[in-house]
Amino acid sequence: MKLPGRKTTYGLAAIAALALLVLMFRPTPLRVDTGQVQKGSMQVTIDEQGETRAQDRFVITAPVAGRLTRIGLRDGDAVKENQVVAQIAPLPLSVREHNEQTARIAAAQSQQREAEEQVRHAQEDLAQAKRETIRVERLVKDGFMSAQAAEHARNAEITIANDLAAARFRAKSAAAEVRLAKSGLIAVEGGKDALFKVHSPVAGRILRIVDPSERVVAAGAPLMTVGDLSKLEIVIELLSSEAVKVKPGMDVIIDGWGGSQPLEAKVQRVEPYAYTKVSALGVEEKRTNVVADFVNAPQSLGDGYRVNAHIVVWSADQVTKVAASALFRCGESWCAFVVDKGRAKKRVVKVGQRNAQEVEVLEGLAPGDTVIRHPANQIEEGARVKT
Repeated sequence: MKLPGRKTTYGLAAIAALALLVLMFRPTPLRVDTGQVQKGSMQVTIDEQGETRAQDRFVITAPVAGRLTRIGLRDGDAVKENQVVAQIAPLPLSVREHNEQTARIAAAQSQQREAEEQVRHAQEDLAQAKRETIRVERLVKDGFMSAQAAEHARNAEITIANDLAAARFRAKSAAAEVRLAKSGLIAVEGGKDALFKVHSPVAGRILRIVDPSERVVAAGAPLMTVGDLSKLEIVIELLSSEAVKVKPGMDVIIDGWGGSQPLEAKVQRVEPYAYTKVSALGVEEKRTNVVADFVNAPQSLGDGYRVNAHIVVWSADQVTKVAASALFRCGESWCAFVVDKGRAKKRVVKVGQRNAQEVEVLEGLAPGDTVIRHPANQIEEGARVKT
């Protein structure tokens, strides 16, 4: 009667030992870092460093050769339009130099007339754009055109208005060049002791004086740069392959400028030519300048300040998105591991837009799914995992 009891005891002991061995040699769950598939807003940006620049900057040059008196102004000083910023005692002119100066005056007058014609042309274009905007808005109101057409018309009107402002500044600059060229004859008309007064063509601030010391300068030598710091723009150097994605009117987020809050800007234009630049690694790159206008430029920014620019090339609300670190290549597709009841389940994912942190999910994942971020090579289909 005792033998069956011993067998039962031995059998239970064997089962317990077997269960203990299974538990001992059972693979331990892999510890993983997880994240959630979410639904929300998403942006795709092109990130690059930029530099601020005064929109209207003028390099004031010496119109005649002579002895430059010491410049009493300093970098950063405010100047008014037509204010005297330098004085030059011109050298006596020979017959050849007199003829050259006369020709220079004629050329400057021709450029002034051309600039004035451009102003008139821009004024006519702006008037036409305003009439077109009124017509399009009336058609949109009557339901014959989409609201997007009205936005395009208003954007075209703003662009032409900016062109008109630029044309007027060019006309002012051309008129100043005429006055400078005419003043080049002061050595003949005013005598040997006459001083030629160099005027600022615009109101603004002195950005840089080349050399304030008294010295002899040649005709055309740069004396200083004057600009209006109330109208700053940002110049962003992009690879030409990235610049083709940028269009005028796109939003630009500016940070890294020294303030605590990011600034807003709009792409004004993409310059139509590319230039070669050698990177820090010695690689030749084709780059293009993208110019953006500030929406709310702070007064503390100046000319030539470095900023970080993020051009928004795509944005949307209510997008199903996942961390980019959760995706990996599986053949020609993208895949992700989803945590389901403590096990890793492999899913093929169809993706859309992506940025450095997030990826738009079109198929394969749903909001609320828990995915494994940075999946290790040891993770396979059905592997036990823990967070």
